[in-house]
Amino acid sequence: MRIRTTVAVVSGAVALSALVAPAAQAADPEFPLRNAQRGDTKITKVVVNGGKDIVVGTTAKKKVTLAVTATDPKGIDGAGGLLWHGTRFTEGQLDGVLAPVADETCEKLSASTSTCTVAITVNPRAAWENNGLGNHMAGSGWKVLAAAGGKDDDYVVRVAYKTGITLKRAARLTVNATPEPVRKGRTLTVSGALTRANWDTKKYAGYTGQPVKLQFKKKGASAYTTVKTVKSDARGNLRTTVKASADGTFRYVFAGTSTTPAVTSQGDAVDVR
Repeated sequence: MRIRTTVAVVSGAVALSALVAPAAQAADPEFPLRNAQRGDTKITKVVVNGGKDIVVGTTAKKKVTLAVTATDPKGIDGAGGLLWHGTRFTEGQLDGVLAPVADETCEKLSASTSTCTVAITVNPRAAWENNGLGNHMAGSGWKVLAAAGGKDDDYVVRVAYKTGITLKRAARLTVNATPEPVRKGRTLTVSGALTRANWDTKKYAGYTGQPVKLQFKKKGASAYTTVKTVKSDARGNLRTTVKASADGTFRYVFAGTSTTPAVTSQGDAVDVR
């Protein structure tokens, strides 16, 4: 069996055809695609991106793996799938698809069980119908359409296999402490900016109203300590003041959200005289 998935835009609607084993081709090809099974083929495990969050920026393509482990007493002939976003896998309720770019490769674990892996390339500069992204697709609302076929022409299709995967909009964080050098006891202004990928505009934009920790590591110390928490403004900018006490390094730290990963700025060293 080979799973071939084609996603295309037809008159503004998404048409998806998934061809499984020849015996499965008699199934209704129209939306909605439903769970289906013949015989004793089973999907036992699905792993996306090695179990890690998928973080994507605005330009670089992201390679993701989708591994499907399946079992059948006669052995597994093939398995694979795709990622989808929406309330239901049906026309009008499907608003994101990440499909494989090539056939699966399979590793035989035993006479009955194999793990088959497909490669998915996420292109943030493309429309979502072409493995692209939109801001509405950030977060944990992703499911897997997984399918597997046995060597005896048995098969199984699971439309909404849940894996807990999360797609996140890549973030950037900067810091700048001024003036430098500074006299001890004088005021330092520590500015910066928290931005994240906007998949709709294909640019980075300020992440507003987010709590960001300002941390300081005294020269010779081994660890940073939190000085205060600063909230990003309407443009994602950060700005606060502290008293200069000793030579050391400042940095900003953002803990992340459900749609944006944690990020830490580079350190900015200050010379206190």
